[in-house]
Amino acid sequence: MNTVLDLAPLPPLAGAELQRLLATLLPDLLDRAGQLLAVKSLASGRYVHVNPALAAWLGRPVAEVLGCTDAELFEPGVALLLRAADQTAHAQAKPLVSEHRLERAGARHEFSVLRLAVAADAGGPGWLCSVWTPLGAERQREATLQAALAQIEQQQQALEMLRRELADQALRDPASGLYRRANFEDQLRREADLSLREHREFAIVFIELDPLPPKVLAFGDAGRQRVLEALGRLLRGGTRAMDASCRYDEQRFAVLLSGVGLATAHARMESLRRKCATEIVVHEGQDLGFSVAMGVASFPHTAHTHEDLVAACDAALAEARRRGGNLVTLAAIRFETAG
Repeated sequence: MNTVLDLAPLPPLAGAELQRLLATLLPDLLDRAGQLLAVKSLASGRYVHVNPALAAWLGRPVAEVLGCTDAELFEPGVALLLRAADQTAHAQAKPLVSEHRLERAGARHEFSVLRLAVAADAGGPGWLCSVWTPLGAERQREATLQAALAQIEQQQQALEMLRRELADQALRDPASGLYRRANFEDQLRREADLSLREHREFAIVFIELDPLPPKVLAFGDAGRQRVLEALGRLLRGGTRAMDASCRYDEQRFAVLLSGVGLATAHARMESLRRKCATEIVVHEGQDLGFSVAMGVASFPHTAHTHEDLVAACDAALAEARRRGGNLVTLAAIRFETAG
């Protein structure tokens, strides 16, 4: 990459003036960590001045570098590249900044090189001054910065995931892991609106644990907690992504089955009821069991409004409990009478 700096051209310098300029600039240049300085003859391309830092990088004493050309110090491909950059700087007659990546002694080195062609007095060919600034430290700082930015981004993503998880947990019942009633009712309203617009059916189910057996009651709250966790897992596993299940209140659970009619809802809930009845819940080495009662209602077969649907479902659940539990009961289908 070559960059031409748009500076005003410098006046020709006599040989003595060039020596004074170098004598003035060299201390400052050498004080800048790691900078390499070289001056070549534009006529021959041979080095007429190098600082100790450049000679050390070349692995030679200063005296052995002076009078050499790039072809004598570098591999042919590198020498050709440097010669082309020198010629571009000479042709531009303005300061030129280039970046070079060189392999030397088995290591890769990157430099930013500032080149400036300086005319001699009496119209001679002049000299080419170049200052080589190693980019290794800069590249390392850039890599460190990029790594730090990537780490910050990862931390931000982790914090965002944690925020979402905490927000999701706030919507869930800690005992069963199911969503709370507010989330269910929001989805129920959306499903009712969708069904009215598209003339499609859906079903809701109320579920309640039957009286727990003595083995569960013997463990108190811990035993009930294991049962609630098991029921929550079964409800999550037995519903589709488009469905919804929740802890409706202290006693009841609810499931919304999107796009499902009364018969299909009954079949699916009967399957879930059997799974509950055969589920083995282990606590402190003991196998615990439980069963549930379910009431199923559908829109629009058993109700035409949100409130009537919930009431029909609750009535079906009450009938299942009245019959002894471990049962799925359907709400009565409403028939419209002719006017």
